Amino acid sequence: MTAELQIENTVPADLGFVYTLFDHSIDYQEKKGAPVWRGYDKGALVKDVKDGNQYKIVIQSQIAIVFSVCYTDAVIWREMENGTSMYLHRIVVNPAFKGQKLFGKILAWAVNHARQKGLATVRMDTWDNNPSLIDYYKSFGFTFIGHYVTPDTPELPAHNRKLPIVLLEMKL
Repeated sequence: MTAELQIENTVPADLGFVYTLFDHSIDYQEKKGAPVWRGYDKGALVKDVKDGNQYKIVIQSQIAIVFSVCYTDAVIWREMENGTSMYLHRIVVNPAFKGQKLFGKILAWAVNHARQKGLATVRMDTWDNNPSLIDYYKSFGFTFIGHYVTPDTPELPAHNRKLPIVLLEMKL
């Protein structure tokens, strides 16, 4: 990829396009026969933007991909949560930028960001029944930690409840 890119926080004005990206992602995954979110929680996305926890990669003035971060995730990581990790969530790519390996750009940013904060790991979770996606993340250096089914709790966005997932971690 030769285009210059920037990673910056999304802003409220981006939300309409972010929703479109989520809609496209769900449609794309359904057509592939992959597991998909059962809708998505717009309130969680608004909160991510308001709290400064959603980011975008911008290439040639276009949002290429969005992702969210947090620094604690006790609902999903339970007793493994120890305050030394950064978590990547809700990664959604613009269809016009598929195949450009933008996850590698997110991960490089996340590793640098986590190190600056003195954190020990970058963690994420993904669909339990999507081995190709799990292998994709493992190819970037994530290790498999375990299987889990998320609880049906208001502490999680609605689209993340009662999902069979795998937990992945990268030590820094």
